[in-house]
Amino acid sequence: MRLERGGNRSGRCPAILIMRIILNDSIDPAFNLAAEEYLLCRRRENVIMLWRNDRSVIIGRNQNAVAEIDGDFVREKGIAVIRRMTGGGAVFHDLGNVNFTFISDYKTGAFNDYKGFTQPVCDFLRTLGVKAELTGRNDLTIDGMKFSGNAQTVSGDKIMHHGTLMYSADLSALSGALKPRPIKLQSKGISSVRSRVTNIASHLLRELSVEEFMDALYCYFLEQVPGIEARGFSEAECRGIERLVAEKYGKWEWNIGSSPAFTMEKAEKYPFGLVEIGLNVTEGVIRSIQIRGDFFGKREIGELCDRLVGCRHREEDLLERLAQLELGDYISGMTKELLVSLIL
Repeated sequence: MRLERGGNRSGRCPAILIMRIILNDSIDPAFNLAAEEYLLCRRRENVIMLWRNDRSVIIGRNQNAVAEIDGDFVREKGIAVIRRMTGGGAVFHDLGNVNFTFISDYKTGAFNDYKGFTQPVCDFLRTLGVKAELTGRNDLTIDGMKFSGNAQTVSGDKIMHHGTLMYSADLSALSGALKPRPIKLQSKGISSVRSRVTNIASHLLRELSVEEFMDALYCYFLEQVPGIEARGFSEAECRGIERLVAEKYGKWEWNIGSSPAFTMEKAEKYPFGLVEIGLNVTEGVIRSIQIRGDFFGKREIGELCDRLVGCRHREEDLLERLAQLELGDYISGMTKELLVSLIL
């Protein structure tokens, strides 16, 4: 959605730019990210969609997933990692986070016009007694603390703008998921910029559940946009979105494997010695790997390295590749699980 400059003095959204609003009740991050692409690329109408995701890290189109997250933390907590079709940095989603998507006709100058797209959200928050503002390029803040990150993309004659609204998000999970382990990593991906964050709920004059907040935002758009049509997904649309999940957003190849090439060095001290890993990964596949340290083993470590070249940089694939090896012959005391954790 893009608001015409000067055309919104009353605070109302121009009707001609928005035709449909969707209150999406799915909390599956793969489905919801696929829904955005489906609506942008395969439908002609202009859309507002409000939605929430279960716990997940949503990484930008050009980012390296390994550089953005604590892999051990997200695996242990069962947090999904999904790549979106827009650029920008990684964000943490949970059910305390409300997301909004605007899709509208693309006009020259609309791309990077974050103020035009975020002003309706700020206007809504003002009705709740919250003074929010756009700061920097694409963040919304309250008292200098970030609660919303925004990103955009263009497809054909349509532009999509989406953003997060941290309402009552689990800030401890956010901190854990978006804190990579201290490793030496060189990547061509775009790194996230960490900011002080806050939840909207802590700034409200009266208590609202996240569901009540989301419903209030939905009703605000219904009231402010004359002629807007509330219409959920049809069965045909759901089938099309599910196909995108199966082909793209539910696949490791898109979410992790499409990360930019990177080299990584990690080291860990175990009771049986120091183990250092150096590897090069391209298109999600280990192209070269070196294992060094002061450990003991009765077989040449180069043999183990050779077995890992060509393996996908993924837990399941690495465990399968190591399943037939007596790992202790190469690194006395090492287990498959420990080695995989070090490689990832």
